[in-house]
Amino acid sequence: MYAYFIIFGIKNQGVQLYLPKQARFILSLYALGIGLFFILRLVLLLTNLDKAYLLPDGERTDLILNAFIMGFRFDNVISGYILCFPSLLLILFSFTKTAYSKLHWLIFYYCGVLYSIAFFACCADIPYFNHYFARLTTAVFNWGGVNGFIFNMILQEKTYFLYIILFTIVATAFWYVYTKYLRLILFAKDEFRFIRNLGFALLFIPLIFVSIRGRVEAKSPIRVGTAYFSTYAFPNQLGLNPLFTLVRSYLDDINNESQRIHFLNDDDALKKTVKYLKIKNASAGRDLKYALLSRRVNYSQSPAKANVVLILMESMSAEKMRLFGNRDCLTPNLDSLAKLSYSFKNFYTAGIHTYNGIFSTLYSFPALLKQHPMKVTNIPRMTGLPVTLKENGYSTAFFTTHDDQFDNMAGFMLSNGFDKIISQKDYPGEYIAGATGVPDHIMFEQSIPKLNSLDKKGKPFFAAYLTASDHGPYFIPDYIPFRPKSKGIRNQIIEYADWSLYRFMQLASEQKWFQNTIFIFVADHGAALDPLYDMPLSFHHSPFIIFSPRYVKKPKVYNQLCGQIDVYPVIMDLLKISYTNSTLGVNVLRDKRPYIYFSSDDKIGCINENHFLVIRMTGGESLYNYSGKSTTDIIDSNRALADDMKNYTFSMMQSSQIILQDLSSIRKHSIQLAFHQNTLLKSIPK
Repeated sequence: MYAYFIIFGIKNQGVQLYLPKQARFILSLYALGIGLFFILRLVLLLTNLDKAYLLPDGERTDLILNAFIMGFRFDNVISGYILCFPSLLLILFSFTKTAYSKLHWLIFYYCGVLYSIAFFACCADIPYFNHYFARLTTAVFNWGGVNGFIFNMILQEKTYFLYIILFTIVATAFWYVYTKYLRLILFAKDEFRFIRNLGFALLFIPLIFVSIRGRVEAKSPIRVGTAYFSTYAFPNQLGLNPLFTLVRSYLDDINNESQRIHFLNDDDALKKTVKYLKIKNASAGRDLKYALLSRRVNYSQSPAKANVVLILMESMSAEKMRLFGNRDCLTPNLDSLAKLSYSFKNFYTAGIHTYNGIFSTLYSFPALLKQHPMKVTNIPRMTGLPVTLKENGYSTAFFTTHDDQFDNMAGFMLSNGFDKIISQKDYPGEYIAGATGVPDHIMFEQSIPKLNSLDKKGKPFFAAYLTASDHGPYFIPDYIPFRPKSKGIRNQIIEYADWSLYRFMQLASEQKWFQNTIFIFVADHGAALDPLYDMPLSFHHSPFIIFSPRYVKKPKVYNQLCGQIDVYPVIMDLLKISYTNSTLGVNVLRDKRPYIYFSSDDKIGCINENHFLVIRMTGGESLYNYSGKSTTDIIDSNRALADDMKNYTFSMMQSSQIILQDLSSIRKHSIQLAFHQNTLLKSIPK
């Protein structure tokens, strides 16, 4: 007597179930895949129990249960796409009596490979979600580093090995069951029964179609927005399948002219932006629209010949500081410094990636969803802090702990205002600790002699720093006097990053240029510390601190809305250097913003003092009262406000797109002109 589980095709006392082998194979493989998808979603939940416990006690179980039901729907779609092609082939050839061994091997490996890819995406998605509080999209490919940077970073982050092991276990279990049981069903001999096979075809074809669509409603198939069944971000995100979001984002990319944004008519966007920025007498040539936003800023005072030191702090969310309510005392030095400085309570980073932070802070343009502004063929000719200060006689240098080719930093910044990039190759080899290069304090210590050399030139300098220690793989040197007080590496590394800043300021205070320097502290981006909304505000809310022994004589706290794009005009105001502002930045020391806007890979956010508008590129908009920490969507009762916020944001972002294209054209034309001039000179007889 033979007894097998129904899922694997059953023989009981020699009597085979009245199902063709094609149906038994597809159903068995479907059930196996759905089961493993369930397990991987369960692992995602277990690694985010802290977010689950923040859900209301009376609703938590129902919300998680509904998330898994929604997850089944998305897993069903992925399964439908994987099984569609082999199902159609098996249906087609089920009406012949010939055995097609090669066809069966093709189907066997086709399904096996695609399911393995799906499981890999689910495993890779778990650490991605834990970092970004978002499911996998094509933005992950922006991590494509140079010289193995990303590969080394993954290998050196020990927690990533857990997910490699998880994938290995899942893939091994899948291939064991798939090979040992399901392969036997696929290759088994089966009695030819026309009526039975016809019934199989008539049943499976509509089932496959419904599985792929994910919905029976005629108007629209299942979309990412379908997963947003509650007012709570975590269960909404939990229901998604990462392979679905990855493929969907890829399809959106290729249908969107390489991610170029199209929110409004270009002319309308520019006109609205001119109005929002209060630009008078705006005019421009037919070809160069960027001149529309150019406004001359003049100061009657003599310019201050002060040095400027800008520190971009890796992942320094405002929520990590006591100044913003953190009770763990992780940043005592930065908190103390803020009390002696200009500090801004409502400052927001433009994006969620380091390249967003560099680009927006230095060059005063917003992040445009998934676009990578520095990985471009025609590098635009930018304005901004390094360019304008260099034009005004400053020496300029950029310091980073790791490879300067990552994110095309060196190529972009050397083309736009920086004289020199000091990176991993410039530090003693014994200090290199891993993929992120040297620890923060080594970068700071090694930079002091270089700043002294710049000071000896007799002109002011602009130095920008990018820290990296608060980014995995985490490493705290054991050869320094610093000892963390916290338990757990994630809090300890914040303490170390804070100590490194203290070490730098301590060394700087001993230099003769210290008194004549303006120090700026901002984050490249924050961290996903609050799961309240599907676009975590803690990923954008960051400190903005301006300290100077000479130019900040009385500490002050600013409450107005501002962002990284405003750093440039604010610093120029402190320096009293007359300049032409052709960016989206606003001098918030003198002018107030009605809103500040920012974006993640597939979402755009805009806030005023109380309200937070989330615009999802995958579909759907929500408006929340974030000042009251409410998760209730109030967009229907506040449509006028939401529309005004959206018009402001869309106009600014699309104008930025237009201007950046113009700036790229200027660079391209200048290169072409130089080439033609050089060719002409060579053609002149000597």
